Amino acid sequence: MTTPPPLITTPAELAATAERLRAAGWFALDTEFIRETTYWPRLCLIQVATADTLALIDPLTLDDLTPLLEVLFDPGVTKVLHAAAQDLEIFHHMTGEVPGPIFDTQVAAPLLGWPEQAGFARLVEGVLGERLGKGHARTDWSERPLPEEALAYAADDVRYLVPLYQYLHHNLADRGR
Repeated sequence: MTTPPPLITTPAELAATAERLRAAGWFALDTEFIRETTYWPRLCLIQVATADTLALIDPLTLDDLTPLLEVLFDPGVTKVLHAAAQDLEIFHHMTGEVPGPIFDTQVAAPLLGWPEQAGFARLVEGVLGERLGKGHARTDWSERPLPEEALAYAADDVRYLVPLYQYLHHNLADRGR
């Protein structure tokens, strides 16, 4: 794990980040949430990355996520996720719509010979040769301030999703898939 970027906590930072995501044409997306005491997940952190941007967005301090939501629902911008169902459920619950278009690395990987339902850590290690830590899957993501180790863990989810997507997308295109 490497040092995480600072949290995006202001409307100006969010707007600038959203513009960088839109300009890239695609971006990696992951969320952290808590669900232990509620039927619907409570969104606590949004991680996004492109080839040259990595950002952690704090939805608990931002009253208005409109700049990000506009990019999430922009049909000209591909959203890259791994095992996207729960992340998409969160945004559907918030807005009544499902973001798109989506590239799900867990769905794409079997088209290149990986097992069905391959985990993110397994794909990252197999494709990129990097081992991911597992220590923060049960973190209370609503806690503030979040520990730096938890932020680094969260950042790594999208940091490695970028080259994983590039690998899968390139190899699928080469095979006409």
